[in-house]
Amino acid sequence: MRPIRIALTKGRLEKMSVQLFTKMGLDCTALIEKGRKLILPVGPYEAVLAKAADVITYIEHGVCDVGIVGKDTIVENGTSFYEVMDLGFGCCRFALAGPEGQNFFGGHNVKRIATKYPKVARAYFESKGMDVQIIKIEGSVELAPLLGLSDAIVDIVETGTTLRENGLEVIEEIMPVSARVIVNMASMKLRREEIETFLAQMEQAKEALQ
Repeated sequence: MRPIRIALTKGRLEKMSVQLFTKMGLDCTALIEKGRKLILPVGPYEAVLAKAADVITYIEHGVCDVGIVGKDTIVENGTSFYEVMDLGFGCCRFALAGPEGQNFFGGHNVKRIATKYPKVARAYFESKGMDVQIIKIEGSVELAPLLGLSDAIVDIVETGTTLRENGLEVIEEIMPVSARVIVNMASMKLRREEIETFLAQMEQAKEALQ
């Protein structure tokens, strides 16, 4: 039987996951000195490095058993898995932001919203009973209001520096975001003992890091 496979979000969450795994007593040498490899041994487990949305795909299709991914990716892309733990790192927030000093909620015209997260944006405005036009953007969302493409944006905000530098401000916070652990549903049944042992070690290490 193959080792338990853990899908890791590349980049910042990957670095924080390495700290967590080290605290769990796992050998992360291969992960730290990875070069271009994407599947690496981490103690008795196997780590797979992937983009955030792909972590969800790999977990849902069962080719990975456990995943570490941001709550932002979960609410936008995911449905079929168990979300089992908030790791408490990679913290930021979803926010509605727009040009400084603008009364976003004033007037009766249909507002245009630029975002990488159409599902999150749609749910937020539906909860307010507002009819909006959502425009999907892949790159720097901050450009959209500057170019007159949108009245506001829905995006992940960490410090707010990028917003301020582009003459934008947070109008309203939508939800907090942090790194979460997700588990494939079939894996949780078939390999429950191994996964629960892993999660228990993770919980202890998480508390030691805080």
